[in-house]
Amino acid sequence: MIVITQLQKVVQQNTVIDIPELTVAAGGITAVAGLTAPHKETFIQLLTGQTAPTAGQIRLDGLDPFQERTEFAQIVGFLPAEDGLYERLTVRQNLEFYCRLYGLPLGRAVAMLAQVGLQDKAPIRVQQLSPELARRLALGRALLHQPHILILVDLFHRSAPASVEIFTQLLRQQAEAGMAILLIGDESAALTAVSHTIIIMNQGRLSHSYQPSDQPTPPAHNLPFKIPARLEGKVALVNPADILYATSDDGRTYLHVADGRIPTHLTLTEVEERLARSGFFRAHRSYLVNLQHIKEMIAYTRDSYTLILDGNQPDTTDPIEIPLSKTAARDLRDLIDF
Repeated sequence: MIVITQLQKVVQQNTVIDIPELTVAAGGITAVAGLTAPHKETFIQLLTGQTAPTAGQIRLDGLDPFQERTEFAQIVGFLPAEDGLYERLTVRQNLEFYCRLYGLPLGRAVAMLAQVGLQDKAPIRVQQLSPELARRLALGRALLHQPHILILVDLFHRSAPASVEIFTQLLRQQAEAGMAILLIGDESAALTAVSHTIIIMNQGRLSHSYQPSDQPTPPAHNLPFKIPARLEGKVALVNPADILYATSDDGRTYLHVADGRIPTHLTLTEVEERLARSGFFRAHRSYLVNLQHIKEMIAYTRDSYTLILDGNQPDTTDPIEIPLSKTAARDLRDLIDF
């Protein structure tokens, strides 16, 4: 249903996306994780036909999304990171609007509200919904016309356990009915639990893939584990709790602790994978931060943010400041709920 072969997108002489092969069969649920903001945006534009590949091809149920935009809209359900709802309309009116757009009976809207657990919210204006419930409605809109393929971006953001359960159940039902589902987002427990295959990207390039069902869950007594770091002819084993943040600089990765920085032979992405269970957050392309050490988040401008950690730079009284990208700032708000 979804077939990507030798896909490349080059922007200003930089290869932003490079995927030799990616296939999602009917009934399959595949997740793509590890994309930073610019790579994610480009990948979504390619999948939705907003831009053409530099090389290779994308086929969605046999269609080229760039060349066959009208047909694409009929067979693909797409949920972007933003809900894109009509806030002045009620919950029911939002779905009825799309029923008319697709030429569907209005009763489909009522049935979909029941599926996403919003039947009691039907007469409420969208602007009065919580972000979590708005996300449910946005998913209902993407499923309304019974597409063959579903592409979902950051589905589980802003979602409490009740919504995660509804989303997981819905996706499994749709997959069992023969739909091909592609999830794009950050690796998380919810994403892993519902996916048949996880594809990990690194700087827009396909790094590796795995099946969650084949990954043994490490026993609790094995955590936390240590991160290896090289120190003058010996290897130090660093406790994750002692790491304030990790950064990549000139091709080297460093672990920053209270006394300074320690080089490690691992890449920043590899460090991130090892610390996935230890409360670390990708604040910027080159910075991985221990959430337990964040003291303040400062917004200097609309698009400029900085994190202040609960420590000082070594040998100074200067606070530790970490750049925070606009997308990461939004994700951090959703994660910590502030």
